[in-house]
Amino acid sequence: MMKFIIFFVYVTLVYSELHSLITTYTGIHGQTVAGIPEFSAVTTLDGRQIDYYDSEIKKLIPRQVWMKEFASGDTWKEDTKIRERVQQIYKNNIPRLMERFNQTHGVHVYQRMYGCDWDDETGESRGFDQHGYDGEDLISLDLKEFRYITPVLQGVPTVMKWNNDREQLESLTQYYKYECINWMKKFLNLANTTFRRTEHSKVSLLQLDPDYYVECHVTGLHSKETTILWRENGQDINNLMMLGESLPNEDGTFQRSVTLFVHPDDWKKDQYVCVVEHEGKTTQKILRADEIKSNYRHPELHHSIIVIWMGINTAVVLLVFIVIQTMRHMKTKSDKAF
Repeated sequence: MMKFIIFFVYVTLVYSELHSLITTYTGIHGQTVAGIPEFSAVTTLDGRQIDYYDSEIKKLIPRQVWMKEFASGDTWKEDTKIRERVQQIYKNNIPRLMERFNQTHGVHVYQRMYGCDWDDETGESRGFDQHGYDGEDLISLDLKEFRYITPVLQGVPTVMKWNNDREQLESLTQYYKYECINWMKKFLNLANTTFRRTEHSKVSLLQLDPDYYVECHVTGLHSKETTILWRENGQDINNLMMLGESLPNEDGTFQRSVTLFVHPDDWKKDQYVCVVEHEGKTTQKILRADEIKSNYRHPELHHSIIVIWMGINTAVVLLVFIVIQTMRHMKTKSDKAF
C-alpha cells in the first residue's frame, strides 16, 4: 500500500468542502492469507465506499443504497468488465516487476490509485494517477507536464512506453479534467437526493457523570464539514472547547461532537448553547440539566442495587441447595425401598 500522511487542521468556520472520487486497484502475487483476494477494486466518494470488486466474488457490488439504482445500467456492466481486464493485467505485470527488482519469491503488491478532487466553492479540481509497488511509489501521472514520471530505475521502461502513447495520455487528461468531475457530481447528487429523504440531523447533550465535561453530539450530518461550536452568553468560546473528528455512519451520513470544558457549577451562572450550522440551517441546544443524557448512576443507588441483587442471589442459591438436598433424600429413600 502506498504511504500517505494526513494532517488534520481545526477551523471554526467552514465555507467550502473538498470532495473526492477515488478508485484503488490492488493486486497481490504470492501466497496470501485466506480471505484476502489476489485482486480487488474499491471506489470511494468522500471517503465512503460506493462500489467493490474482487477476484473471489468476480462481480461489482454497490456499497451504498443510492448506488443500487446506478448499478442496473450498462455503465455498471462495462465497469465490471474493466475490472476483470485489470485483474488479468495485474496478474501478468507483477511477475515482470519482480524480475526488474531481482525478486524470485515472496508476496508482492501492486497498487494503483486514481481519481480527482473538487472544491464545491471555488470550482477548482485536481486529477491524480499513482502507481505503487510493495508500498513504495513507482509511477505517477504528471498532468501539468502531460507525462508519466518515476522515482526509481525499475519504472523507467514502463514510463517510456506509456509516454509514447500520446493518444492514451490525451484520453486520460480529458478524463481527469472533465469526466471524473462530472461522475463525482452525478454521484454526489444521487447521494444527496437519498440523504434528503432521511431525517434531519439530531443534536444531543451527553455526559459521563455530573462532574464531567459535557459533549454536544450531532449525528445524521450529510457533510463532513459542519460548523459545531459552543457559545457563552452569545459569544464563541473556542478556548474552552474541543472539536472531534467527523465519523461515518452506516447509512452514509456523519456524526461529530464538540466537548465543552466548563465545570457544571458554572452552568448556573452563565448560559451555554451548542450551535450547529448545517446546510444553511442553524440548530441551537441550550445546556440544561434536564437536556443531558447520561448513563451515570448515583453511588448510593448503585450500592443499594448491588445489595438487593446479592440478597436475591443468596436466596436463590439457598433455595437451589434445599431443593437438591430434598431430591437427594428422596432418591436415597427410593433406592433403599426398591
